[in-house]
Amino acid sequence: MKESWQSSYLINGDDYIENLYELFLRDPQAVSSDWQKYFQSLGIETVSHEQIREEFKLLAKQKQNQRAVVVSDAQCDMAYLYRTRGHVYAKLDPLGLSTPPVDTVLPEDKKLQEIYCGSIGAEYMHMTNQAEVNWIQDRLENPANRQPLVLEKQKRILECLTAADGLEKYLGTKYVGQKRFSLEGGDSLIPLLDEVIQRAATQSVKEVVIGMAHRGRLNVLMNILGKAPRDLFDEFEGKVYNNGKTGDVKYHMGFSSDIKTSVGSLHLALAFNPSHLEIVSPVTIGSVRARQKRYGLDKRSEILGIQIHGDAAFAGQGVVMETFALSQTRGFGTAGTIHIIVNNQVGFTTDPRDARSSYYCTDIAKMVEAPIFHVNGDDPEAVLFVAQLAIDYRMKFAKDIVIDLICYRRHGHNEADEPAATQPVMYQVIRQHPTPRQIYADTLIQAGKIKAEDAEKLMTTYRDNLDASKNLLPEVISQHINQHGEDWTPYIDKSFDIKTNTAVKLDVLKKLATEMSTIPEGMTLQPQVAKTIEDNKKMATGEIAMNWGFAENLAYATLLNDGFSVRMSGQDCGRGTFAHRHAVLHDYQNGSIYIPLEHIPQKNQKNTFSIFDSILSEEAVVAFEYGFATNTPSTLVLWEAQFGDFVNGSQVVIDQFISSGEQKWGRLNGMVMLLPHGQEGMGPEHSSARLERFLQLCAQDNMQVCVPSTPAQLFHMLRRQMVRPVRKPLIVMTPKSLLRHKLVTSSLDDLSQGAFQKVIPESDNLKTADITRVILCSGKIYYTLLEARRAKKINNIALVRVEELYPFPKEDLKKIFDTYSKTQDIAWCQEEPKNQFAWTYLKGKFKKLLNPTQTLRYVGPLSAAAPALGSNKLHVVQQQQIIDDALQGNAK
Repeated sequence: MKESWQSSYLINGDDYIENLYELFLRDPQAVSSDWQKYFQSLGIETVSHEQIREEFKLLAKQKQNQRAVVVSDAQCDMAYLYRTRGHVYAKLDPLGLSTPPVDTVLPEDKKLQEIYCGSIGAEYMHMTNQAEVNWIQDRLENPANRQPLVLEKQKRILECLTAADGLEKYLGTKYVGQKRFSLEGGDSLIPLLDEVIQRAATQSVKEVVIGMAHRGRLNVLMNILGKAPRDLFDEFEGKVYNNGKTGDVKYHMGFSSDIKTSVGSLHLALAFNPSHLEIVSPVTIGSVRARQKRYGLDKRSEILGIQIHGDAAFAGQGVVMETFALSQTRGFGTAGTIHIIVNNQVGFTTDPRDARSSYYCTDIAKMVEAPIFHVNGDDPEAVLFVAQLAIDYRMKFAKDIVIDLICYRRHGHNEADEPAATQPVMYQVIRQHPTPRQIYADTLIQAGKIKAEDAEKLMTTYRDNLDASKNLLPEVISQHINQHGEDWTPYIDKSFDIKTNTAVKLDVLKKLATEMSTIPEGMTLQPQVAKTIEDNKKMATGEIAMNWGFAENLAYATLLNDGFSVRMSGQDCGRGTFAHRHAVLHDYQNGSIYIPLEHIPQKNQKNTFSIFDSILSEEAVVAFEYGFATNTPSTLVLWEAQFGDFVNGSQVVIDQFISSGEQKWGRLNGMVMLLPHGQEGMGPEHSSARLERFLQLCAQDNMQVCVPSTPAQLFHMLRRQMVRPVRKPLIVMTPKSLLRHKLVTSSLDDLSQGAFQKVIPESDNLKTADITRVILCSGKIYYTLLEARRAKKINNIALVRVEELYPFPKEDLKKIFDTYSKTQDIAWCQEEPKNQFAWTYLKGKFKKLLNPTQTLRYVGPLSAAAPALGSNKLHVVQQQQIIDDALQGNAK
């Protein structure tokens, strides 16, 4: 034992050992197993502290072993310097052009230089968890963990590099001038991924989900996931048919396969992604989390997420920070992600000095204390060592880790781009620089490990296989059935017109309503929450009419009872921003939590209700939930905005995934977005969820946009989302002030019969023959109009609510117009500015349904740049003007 610790670079003199001993006394698990055994051997209960101090001093001075060294204070400082600053001196740039910020003179030490200043630059001393630091130091510094690679492993590396290089050269020759965003220069990504995946399988990983952008994507598809060459060639040659859908370019497409490993099969999935930088990252971890839920969250480590980034995007895109912020939270954690940066050392054309404000592109990862390993891409054996360390760290500590693969980009951003225009010096060097395959092959040849003809034969064989369109990855398993996979077949090519019964039997409703209104005995609730629960109990018996929050929670209860799962997230969604939901109850005395919907009887244990307050983010969280919903058709996945206008922060996800994912990639998704909307005189912000933007994106039955106005409508709409065998995104404008409005109520009977009404006709008992004006509207303005009409005793104006705006309810509205065929005055009324909300979208569609005698006009505010007025006083005046214009027949 003395011999082992004396020869270790962990030693820090007697002070270090004493500090280690103090740490051991507080928590034995905080030190390594070797130190635990040593300290336990001292006989702590019988030996005095002074005796132990003397023992430490003696041990620190002994020179019993020929490999042992006396570690002075200066030497301890030296080791610390190498651990903290060695990465700056590491030989990381294959091109030799980088100029690190050298500000410390490292003392000479051959062993420490080899460990910390070679092809690997390790950053881990920023981590506060000492057990993790100790573990990494042991992996780096213990010679037993740095054994040379066996020949078999070296040959595997050469095969991977040959495949990476061979594919790019083949495509570059066969499809001259076509974009492929080649991997050339970053070839070591292929052996890196190969090692991570194969080693992960030996540690019980069953599925790997990869998210990556363009660069090297075709190479990963072919050489890691085993996509058939003929399929890729057809894409280059334009022979792909998308069954009437838009489709997407080949370097955006996803893929999945099952491969053989030394311990069995493993499922690989490469996520579909758009051009927008880094946005696929949170989508991928959402997919990982959904798969982990299928396996059971106690087996989360069996599903691994790998994110492949570009250096400029990793430093520049805010969604990277948001994704890291999700990594250790309760509702979004995925037991650690391996991040790989294919570091081109240049952006599109931008120099790193302009692309970021830090020397490394990886500094953002330090916000979660992720260890970072920079590695020279021209040293594939160093790359492999880091790959092994990364997967082992993730499996042991369930945290994110970053590999910065420092390489270069042999061509421009794409093969048609000339990079020398903005990076002349770099590309002069690159043109003379040998490929990673050539460098490694020469290394093995010079070492006598292989012959030159062996390396050439590998290249020739790979090229011949491409010519013959043979499978390049013999490990691929055909017709493998994933027992944990989801069956999407029932939802493919299904129409919105499918008739669906969303009603629930009255006795079931009452039973579930009682169960979700029951709290544990002895639980003390905050007074207002207690009042909510008491009201819920009365709603459960029909004693009082139900409000919005109760109907919503009851919808979830019935879906759970039917065998579906429910997942909701958003800022403060547990209680709801406007305190209407209270799905999560907090004990007022001790802070304990009780979630009634978790205790609804379910058909099997896999059906769950999960609700998570999220980080204060929209972009990453919405992307995460989209990724989650893409992998689980049996779960109602909802995201609620704190205020509807916050959805702006997730516009990238809406544009490039939610609205177009099915058309581009054939990906079905039933995600629900709940967006509080309504003008309450609170200023321009928090007034509008920008309905007009969603309607602009609506086409080809890509999603649903609804504005429900009653609790029953909400209930049936949410149930329809799951009961109907259609999985399309659902956008919902939910109310704010209407959550507790005296007129916005429903009964249990409304839930036990009927269905979601796309259009709600006049609700008061007015005579059709007396109607001289029909006012169409959606949302909160209806109740303002209704109260004013009743107060004025007006009986000749009918109020019709359009509850589903897309798909446009053509048939339902045609019936309305036919009912009032003799009424010439048809108006659309809204409280939002004329250029916003639904008028621009609806006016043309309404006109096509009117008969020749009917006219259509707009009632509401004029067009405006902002969504609402900034003064409550002016808002009240404006609202009154809208009502007067609507009821008096004025138009604008």
